[in-house]
Amino acid sequence: MDKNTWIGFLLIAAIIVGFTMLNRPSKEELAERQRVQDSISAARQAMVEAQRIADSITLSMDTATASAQEKVEESKPEEQWTTLQNDHLRLTISSYGGVIQRAELLDYHAAGDTVNPLCLFRADESSFGLTLITINNRILHTSNLIFTPVETDDPRKAIMRLPGTSEEAWLDFVYELSDDYMVHLALVPHNMQNELAQNVNSLELQWRQLIPQHEQGRKFEERYAQLQYMLTGGEMEKLSESKDDSEKESARVKWIGYKDQFFSSVLIADDAFSSSVFTSTVQSKHSGYIKEYTTHTSVPFDLNGRTQTGFRFYLGPNHYHTLKAYDDGVARDERLRLNKLVPLGWKIVSWINTALVIPMFDLFTGWGLHIGIVILLMTIVIKLIILPFVFVSYKSSAKMRALRPQIEAINEKYPAEKMQERQQATMELYRQAGVSPMSGCLPMLFQFPVLMAMFWFLPTAIELRGKSLWWADDLSTYDAIFHWNFNIPLLGDHLSLFCLLMTIANFGYTFITMQSQATDPNMKFMKYMMYAMPLMFLFIFNDYAAGLSYYYLLSLFITILQTMIFRWALDDEKMLKEMEENKKKKAGKKKSGFMERLEAMQREQQKLARERAKAAQRR
Repeated sequence: MDKNTWIGFLLIAAIIVGFTMLNRPSKEELAERQRVQDSISAARQAMVEAQRIADSITLSMDTATASAQEKVEESKPEEQWTTLQNDHLRLTISSYGGVIQRAELLDYHAAGDTVNPLCLFRADESSFGLTLITINNRILHTSNLIFTPVETDDPRKAIMRLPGTSEEAWLDFVYELSDDYMVHLALVPHNMQNELAQNVNSLELQWRQLIPQHEQGRKFEERYAQLQYMLTGGEMEKLSESKDDSEKESARVKWIGYKDQFFSSVLIADDAFSSSVFTSTVQSKHSGYIKEYTTHTSVPFDLNGRTQTGFRFYLGPNHYHTLKAYDDGVARDERLRLNKLVPLGWKIVSWINTALVIPMFDLFTGWGLHIGIVILLMTIVIKLIILPFVFVSYKSSAKMRALRPQIEAINEKYPAEKMQERQQATMELYRQAGVSPMSGCLPMLFQFPVLMAMFWFLPTAIELRGKSLWWADDLSTYDAIFHWNFNIPLLGDHLSLFCLLMTIANFGYTFITMQSQATDPNMKFMKYMMYAMPLMFLFIFNDYAAGLSYYYLLSLFITILQTMIFRWALDDEKMLKEMEENKKKKAGKKKSGFMERLEAMQREQQKLARERAKAAQRR
């Protein structure tokens, strides 16, 4: 380093030393800093001591609170139960909240239990309560209050009384059980004007219920478990059955249904519910429950009791005739339409079910026949109804099969590059022979709604629940012959025998059909697809009701028999001669207006195609 560098370092060092000496605190400043540090340490020690004292006080308060709570529990009145029962329904009403804590259907059992009656819900699975506002603006929930049972002379009537602050004031919950699955609840206030707020003209209502799994097939039970409600105008609304869902409803609601596959809990207002919020939550597969439904709504309430506030609970099966009977003799605009809880398909399918399928089912079951015979007779009747359509469809296919050599000649004459000429020549052949390609499709469209009606009816018919046939113990669910401890995608953890037999029969029918139909050699992929369909049905219907697979199995057997009879009755050579004679008759006849327009359109398309080809060559 040179001389100038050393001088620079020395100047920097001098500056640093001088700055440090100038900024060094005095003795007074050092003493003040020490005093501040001592004060901070003392404050921290005081905070620690205060926290220790606070913790000690909190522990004492918690101990006192727990002791007080124990005293409250000890002084709490013992829970009392009142039972109402008829031939179909048994209800247990608790003094805690004055509500129904248990509902049992005496005519039914849960899957796998042949002893105990089916329980729609228990105390910990359901809650029902009203919000009361006292005259001093306290908010009370009836579900947290203690009611007193009042003795009655009627064995189907129960009164749960909520006492007021005076001996002359109370609020009664009056339950009256009918002869079936309906129970009425009336709110009857007595001298409550000095107990509740005077400006109250409605009460908030909260209703929650967990839906236990009652059936063997959880997948199907989840599919049909749904929260539904009806507006006062008769319009039906519902929440999603496959995912969590909620809905705010500003319109007036007549009833709210917590629906399972075969059973429902329905709350029906004497007047209407308003400002309703509905929630449906899907439960985990291992919880033992299907859905959780909650409702927050309000109902009109007359504090003086001049206008009664009341509800009806329907706690019973989703049986079409049982639900529909509640509308007998009722004016159209006042009907409950509870039968809508039974899913019967789209509008036209539902109409077929109510006009044909259900009356036919009632007729055959009314004869006292076994359910397997009933389904067999229904299958035969349905097959007879759609027989003319099936015959027309088969005859059209037979005619096209007879024309196969001529169609192949047209395909050789016009290569694939001249597809429009090929189509035009084929249509002309069909016209002269008197064959319509649509005549084979339209009959299938006519019979499709009838087939769909059975598809909707059988899985939801509670009459099949618990009915056995051969190896199937319950036709309302799948009839597994093999189980495994893992899940195969689309198939599940079991194999149903009726579904397997249906699939085998479907393969046989497909083979017979493909042998008798005219197929284009260039459309081999479609042939493979036809054989893939039965295999797809195995995966689709493996979880479906055994009764439905049994119906399809019977239907396929009858269809195969029909096909053999049709093939024996219709001679291809005879039909070909008839078509040749038909061609001669139509040779000199004027074409129909439709055919002329169709051919004109084809010629126009050919002209446009040629012009596009020429334009492409010029480029």
